[in-house]
Amino acid sequence: MTTNVLVLLDSPETQLRSAALELLTIARSLGRPKAVTLGSPSVTTLAQLGAYGVDTVLQAELPTSLSPGAEHLTAVVSQTLATAVRRANADVVLLSATFPNKEAAARLAYELGAGLVIDAAAVSAEDGKAVGHKRVFAGSWDTSCEVSTDVAVFTVRANSVVPEPAETSVATEVIGFPVEVPASATRVTVVSREEKPVVEGGRPSLAEAATVVAGGRGTDGDFAPVEELADALGAAVGATRDAVYEGWFDTFIGQTGVTIAPRLYIGAGISGAPHHRGGMQASQVIVAVNNDSDCPLFEIADFAVVGDLAEVLPQAAKVIREHKG
Repeated sequence: MTTNVLVLLDSPETQLRSAALELLTIARSLGRPKAVTLGSPSVTTLAQLGAYGVDTVLQAELPTSLSPGAEHLTAVVSQTLATAVRRANADVVLLSATFPNKEAAARLAYELGAGLVIDAAAVSAEDGKAVGHKRVFAGSWDTSCEVSTDVAVFTVRANSVVPEPAETSVATEVIGFPVEVPASATRVTVVSREEKPVVEGGRPSLAEAATVVAGGRGTDGDFAPVEELADALGAAVGATRDAVYEGWFDTFIGQTGVTIAPRLYIGAGISGAPHHRGGMQASQVIVAVNNDSDCPLFEIADFAVVGDLAEVLPQAAKVIREHKG
């Protein structure tokens, strides 16, 4: 029996980002992928979906009485997904691991009585069951979570797989379906909501970036070398909690900050405290740059560079730019 897999699209009105394409790649490995959207997909999005083997897009037809912006409320998203699951007889639901999506996934799982795995690093099918693989306890343990319920819901971390189009493109059909939204679901005040997948300057979102360059106390507040290397690599920029508390940067990586799992992480001037390691040690390749050869981050690094980051990073950025040129 074919497994029906629903994928929630976060940005259908423009084009699909890497995180969504990863979900479609995973969905295709599990069974028949279908997409769900709360907005009208663009021509570019439809072309991407066809290339990734998605022949059906379920587009929600929300009540006209909803106030502007209400379609982004997690209660509305979860109700839309629940309706789509019943309509498509879906077995698996995949969402990207954003904070709103995690809440929507939890609401959905509660309504459907479904199994839920948050922040999965991979999803597979084993003996007819969907299995989520994830790291727990600050990245120190790898676990496999088999979902025994009829429907399985997963939020999947970015950079879990490399996006791969299907061998053969398909024609994609958009099918509208009505969604009834309880009045209680919209009894909140929507202040504002703006998606910022890419920050000013063209850098990718820290949570979704495939490459991250981070700075710590060793920068002494000068993040210019960190940002120069990040721009040369097309990477996101992050920091340690201490660097943010000092006012040197605005976003920190750690157990209580942003948790990342990029394909490449470069930590400059970072000692490797447990709080920071818990937010980044799921990275596939870890490079550490520090003038202290005994810094704890070297213990988990794939490549360790002992040296002054103010000299090492600009040299690396220069070589990368020359190589690109």
